[in-house]
Amino acid sequence: MNRPLLFLDVDGPLNPYAAKPERRPDGFTTLRVPRNDAHQDDRGLSSRRPLRVWLNPEHGRILLQLGFELCWATTWMDDANRWIAPVLGLPGLPFVDFGDVLLRERPDGVHWKTGPLVDYAGGRPFAWVDDEQSELDQTYVAAHHQGAGLLHHVNPRIGLRENDFHALADFARSVDTSRTTG
Repeated sequence: MNRPLLFLDVDGPLNPYAAKPERRPDGFTTLRVPRNDAHQDDRGLSSRRPLRVWLNPEHGRILLQLGFELCWATTWMDDANRWIAPVLGLPGLPFVDFGDVLLRERPDGVHWKTGPLVDYAGGRPFAWVDDEQSELDQTYVAAHHQGAGLLHHVNPRIGLRENDFHALADFARSVDTSRTTG
């Protein structure tokens, strides 16, 4: 039996990018990721500073124990497997390829990730952790997704915390219970 999907955004839930810039959160490590769009001078030196990413290595272990099949749902797409997964101790994960809709605003106000995530899930139960969801996204999921869906907002100043992991685990258990009794 398939486990529910857990769509993982990086910036916000795993990387609390909005935390005070001068103070790394407790338990987090700093990763410096070269920017793809940085221009190099004739010595091969980048003109832009690397992207600072804060990650908590314990999050990978916890995510793996929640009862989900993990999937990246981030602008990082497959780059999350190169940069983020190793720090968290995660294996390479599938990712949603957002293709042409990447960062494209929708006229109805629904987040640009929402439709592709519903399509990717294909009726399968899922939870989605992100810092950019709204009520419009919840309404879209309820109208277009046949399975259970949890949109779990994470504060980008603090990232995923213990209470978030409990909510996700509760959802995974509730979906598993409904599958075995229904």
